[in-house]
Amino acid sequence: MDVLLDFGARFLHQLQSPTLAFLLGGILIAALGSRLTIPDSIYKFIVFMLLMKVGLKGGMAISEADLAAMLLPALIAVFVGCLIVVIGRYTLAMLPGIRTEDGIATAGLFGAVSGSTLAAGMVVLENDGIAYEPWAAALYPFMDIPALVLAIVLASVYLKKKDGSGEKVQIWPIVKESLQGSALSALLLGIALGLFTNPGKVVDTFYEPLFRGLLSVLMLIMGIEAYARLNELRRVAHWFAVYAALMPLVHGLIAFGLGYIAHVLVGFSPGGVVLLAIIAGSSSDISGPPTLRAGIPTANPSSYIGASTSIGTPVAIAIGIPLYIGLAQVVFGS
Repeated sequence: MDVLLDFGARFLHQLQSPTLAFLLGGILIAALGSRLTIPDSIYKFIVFMLLMKVGLKGGMAISEADLAAMLLPALIAVFVGCLIVVIGRYTLAMLPGIRTEDGIATAGLFGAVSGSTLAAGMVVLENDGIAYEPWAAALYPFMDIPALVLAIVLASVYLKKKDGSGEKVQIWPIVKESLQGSALSALLLGIALGLFTNPGKVVDTFYEPLFRGLLSVLMLIMGIEAYARLNELRRVAHWFAVYAALMPLVHGLIAFGLGYIAHVLVGFSPGGVVLLAIIAGSSSDISGPPTLRAGIPTANPSSYIGASTSIGTPVAIAIGIPLYIGLAQVVFGS
């Protein structure tokens, strides 16, 4: 009983963090009818800045990392991203009233990774003084790319079987499209620059001081967008709402369990386990939607984007992050 009370207290404490407050504040002012809008160009610039900083720090860390220690968490990230898509394909996509391609696209979006949720998780961990491997953020593409590619492949196979064309699915164009997406391009560029150059000064003097402020604006935008997308979600099957509310936590807990195995086998830190769970519990808000629009054009964007933005992301940030931190404090000790 004491353990549950302790966990509950820590969970409530996490809900009061500034990062989560901006998200909830955005939802609140949108619900009250505020006309506040932030231009899409500013949103894209903020995401670019955040992912470049994450990539630069991750690349610098990889250059100094024990690659043997990083290998298992990276393989787990690939496995979890693919597993999330497979789970969605044989649960959500098979429910009554759900078009199969809509269900697969939704699973692909939830298997991919949200850069904003990753950034929020890193800030919360740092605010709480929870250490994690600097290269842990670089697990992002190991989960993101396989999930998107697998979702598009599964949808393509299903649609080709449905129309009886028998045409083979070309994998490489799908991979190429994913890699050329704006979010992954920024992240991979940052990783490469951090890995092969020495960007420490520009990170410390430019990216680092702006990081938390830009993240707070991004969380405000995400909150406003989440409320705006609620109307879209009401127009599609209620199963999407159930999936978006429950599965981010299921995905995160699966990753937490596998991350614990990596902790035991290769010494993956508790903070790294939490960050892996946060990544798995997120749903792509930048790289995923345009990639899936192009790869599964018959899927309804209102289904997968509405489910992700209006419910999935708030659940992943407001509930998932404090949940995994509280769980880690119970499992690993304070």
